[in-house]
Amino acid sequence: MSNSTAEALLAKIEDASARICVIGMGYVGLPLAVEACNVGFHVDGYDVSQKKVDILNAGGSDVDDIPAETVARLVGSGLLKNTTDPAIMAEADIILICVPTPLNKTKDPDVSYILDATEKIKTFIKPGTIVVLESTTYPGTTEELILPMIEEAGQKIGEDFFLAFSPERVDPGNPIYQTHNTPKVVGGVTPDCTKIAVAFYEKTIETAVPVSSTKAAEMVKLLENTFRSVNIGLVNELALMCDRLGVDVWEIINAAATKPFGFMPFYPGPGLGGHCIPIDPHYLSWKLKSLNYYARFIELAGEINGNMPAYVVSQVAELLNEFGKPVKGSKILLLGMSYKADISDVRESPSLDLLEILESKGAEVLFNDPLVPSIQWKNGELMSAELTDELLESVDLVLISTNHKTYDWKRIVEKAQLIFDGRNALKGFEEHSNKIYKLGSGRLFTAGGSHLK
Repeated sequence: MSNSTAEALLAKIEDASARICVIGMGYVGLPLAVEACNVGFHVDGYDVSQKKVDILNAGGSDVDDIPAETVARLVGSGLLKNTTDPAIMAEADIILICVPTPLNKTKDPDVSYILDATEKIKTFIKPGTIVVLESTTYPGTTEELILPMIEEAGQKIGEDFFLAFSPERVDPGNPIYQTHNTPKVVGGVTPDCTKIAVAFYEKTIETAVPVSSTKAAEMVKLLENTFRSVNIGLVNELALMCDRLGVDVWEIINAAATKPFGFMPFYPGPGLGGHCIPIDPHYLSWKLKSLNYYARFIELAGEINGNMPAYVVSQVAELLNEFGKPVKGSKILLLGMSYKADISDVRESPSLDLLEILESKGAEVLFNDPLVPSIQWKNGELMSAELTDELLESVDLVLISTNHKTYDWKRIVEKAQLIFDGRNALKGFEEHSNKIYKLGSGRLFTAGGSHLK
């Protein structure tokens, strides 16, 4: 039965008659749904948020990389439908799980969204369906959590249903690599599971990369983001070293990057943000603790990166002190609320930490972000302030946390009294060095007394 079931599903994939259900229509699920629709698949987007479903069905988009016109075109053609009714899963031949996998306060994985999605799949799955988990998680999740739950419903792996893991590799705002041209790593529970999943992704995007198991595919994703986390941790620590040594970390990195082999540039900043890099390595660290192994690189990088907002605030305090101003009562403008440039995503953004720490020290903090009109803050909503000349002139310090391309840095430098640059956004404005302090530049450091060089 396994071969005939697999062959029937492969035939549906080949002629694009397979019906697809994407669970979670966020920054992972929506782009994947769009790619599937683009090659002729009919896609049902399932999401627990009625607001999100209404936006999509009205032809709108709340994902930076997907234009509203694209959604409108696909909804208008009938290829994309969206619902909050999980019963739609009963019609699917391919079910893709693209739900959040956050950490809880103790940095343990929160797999509740995966479990909730699997419970619904278990209720509605029909024979001959493949389920693919895309959500980043710890090695073993697919076979230890999803597999037994679906088998409890009387479905047998490799015969009645197929199961695979293919990690999302979305880089929001990347102008070159998006869902379509980023290779997809795929690992199935059985060889047929891998074969079917690979066939779907090869039909949908440019390249699929099969690996030997779901656990191997899960590990690939964690290696990728641990690699980034550890290297960013290294350059963040280098920034702290350069402050003490009195040299410019940005100059050092850019000079090292001229070496044509053996070096890859990473850059420091006021902290890590986004769903992946600050979070994913801790899945691996958590899993290894259960195997009596301490992931030292992961924990150390997490400690350094997590400490950067507090370090930046300490440097801001020293800078204000040099000009006779305490943090308490100072008016500080935070430029950029999203976690990286040119996107609107504020998840895990270091700007949120900067805002919280500065407020706890008594500062009056405003923020401006051209892509983030407001944020939910404490018991209400905090609005982005209009970036007027009057505002720039009135604040005691401008803190650059996110270097959006749309910022007029020349105007900001001219109007601001004092600037702390956490992103090297003001390279080329050295003539204004009397009012600019840059993270990792060595111009300000307290060691028995603060000084500006």
